[in-house]
Amino acid sequence: MPAITTRDGVEIFYKDWGKGRPVVFIHGWPLSGDAWQDQLKAVADAGYRGIAHDRRGHGRSTPVFDGYDFDTFADDLHDLITELDLRDVTLVAHSMGGGELARYIGRHGTDRVRSAVLLSAIPPLMLQGPDNPEGVPQSVFDDIKKGILAERSQFWKDTAETFHGANRPGNKVTQGNKDAFWLMAMQETIEGGVACVDAFAATDFHEDLKKFDVPTLVVHGDDDQVVPIDATGRKTAQLVRGAELKVYAGGSHGIALVPGDKEKFTEDLLEFLKK
Repeated sequence: MPAITTRDGVEIFYKDWGKGRPVVFIHGWPLSGDAWQDQLKAVADAGYRGIAHDRRGHGRSTPVFDGYDFDTFADDLHDLITELDLRDVTLVAHSMGGGELARYIGRHGTDRVRSAVLLSAIPPLMLQGPDNPEGVPQSVFDDIKKGILAERSQFWKDTAETFHGANRPGNKVTQGNKDAFWLMAMQETIEGGVACVDAFAATDFHEDLKKFDVPTLVVHGDDDQVVPIDATGRKTAQLVRGAELKVYAGGSHGIALVPGDKEKFTEDLLEFLKK
């Protein structure tokens, strides 16, 4: 299997499709690089090189017990980019992956980066507080961890409903969407599942976003039940100089997966890559 070995000996699995200017896809929690297969094929067909890795403890990467923090994730991404000697890269990140993208730029800069796409992403800060009243209460994150520890298989089945917006009237979510979510979630280590909740809940990316100096597209659904747009996407678009914000009316957290929004996002992505 194609994999790189990180500075601390973790094997990071990745897909590498097509030839041309590189586009690196960073998946959300609790998924894997498989979540990006539609977009990987689309960019490869359009003349780009699409790459999607599995985060440590997810998918086919090493099922480690530790290292579930954004400094480590960003350094893993850096190891991947440098090992493959990627340059002029467009980074595309979903949900928790948006924190990985932001922290990568915060720690490693943009020398190798051409542009960035943040989809339903967690920056600048998820956790509710006096300076972030639009955020998510700590009790919600506590309940997520309890659900994973109590019976994670059923928890993932339940979570697939709100993740994709399957609980909304007139939705286009398929059983296949929910089954794929469950399969990817079950490949994540239970420790990774719990530790990542703490990481994406409380990590503050304000300083990382200030270091963005490349064209940036922010895409977010206004019915995202997992990562509220008012606490994240709208604020990110204001914090990143020159960022373009696209709001999908009625869009769920799983924009890149649900029929209808999936095709629209792929079209918007390909248009952005031309710039």
